[in-house]
Amino acid sequence: MTYDEFMADWRSDNPRLKVQTSGSTGKPQVMWVEKRRMLASATMTCDFLHLKRGDGMLLCLPLDYIAGKMVVVRTIERGLRLTTIVPSGHPYQTLAESGNLSHFACASLVPLQVYNSLQTPKEREWLASIDNILVGGGSISRDVEAQLRGFPNAIWSTYGMTETLSHIAMRRVSGPEASLWYTPLPHVSVSLADEGCLVIDAPLVHEGRLVTNDLAELRPAPTADAKGVQFRILGRRDNVICSGGIKIQTEEVERLLEPHLHSPFVITHRPDEKFGEAVVLLTEDADLDAVRAVCQEVLPAYSVPKDVFHVAHVPMTETGKPARKQAEILAASLTQHK
Repeated sequence: MTYDEFMADWRSDNPRLKVQTSGSTGKPQVMWVEKRRMLASATMTCDFLHLKRGDGMLLCLPLDYIAGKMVVVRTIERGLRLTTIVPSGHPYQTLAESGNLSHFACASLVPLQVYNSLQTPKEREWLASIDNILVGGGSISRDVEAQLRGFPNAIWSTYGMTETLSHIAMRRVSGPEASLWYTPLPHVSVSLADEGCLVIDAPLVHEGRLVTNDLAELRPAPTADAKGVQFRILGRRDNVICSGGIKIQTEEVERLLEPHLHSPFVITHRPDEKFGEAVVLLTEDADLDAVRAVCQEVLPAYSVPKDVFHVAHVPMTETGKPARKQAEILAASLTQHK
């Protein structure tokens, strides 16, 4: 979708817009969202970041998904100055080629764009020049977080989904306020369902309570000026592998391996006659013996993958998240042919 196409939809008489989900856990879905709720979401974010009329905003995300659409809606709500570029893994290069390196008060990036921009001094300097960077669409690796912690600007990891019209909570990644705990935006409250999944109550952007598939932990807000509770995400309920009666959280295994494996990889599973399900690792690293050695060294015995397969490309969605369902199908296929 182009900017002009989005604006035509926005200006139409239809009070709703069509949005496509990312498809990180299955087939992408199409849903309709209300424009008034999108404006409410934009207000919450702009107020939280203290954005004001005339501030610069960068759009370097696809407009097919909610994250890109909400960048534009924030500029509409707050009267921001929008710069649009073709989405790419290196936004700075695209801006430099266009000769438009103006100052931005806010930019929304996916983790891959942040990672790429950290690789060269000019792009790192550009990242540090943006007042607020919102990183969403996937988790930030430990290594990248460590690099961002010393940045002078405000870098935020965001939590949300299409159903909540982009993020409903943020956590600071840079500076002394860096934390693993998300703080809900104003007018948003969270709780836990009986099975430990996060429940979101955000009446301005979503009708009714939303029970997510994200397993979470809550804690009281640590300061007097922060109301309510904070939360951190442990993983997705549907990413739990039950192997021999032991529940293994896919994301936790990936977090343990991440500092030690330097090629793209993903943890998935396959059916197993003895254990019910078996852990499988798909990697773009051709040295499988070295990968297995790392797994044996850093993982608990019950989390060590039963199979490690080399693949040309780890399945990913267009927004840079692991394509879990595709990875599961690929693991089953590779198992049959081993």
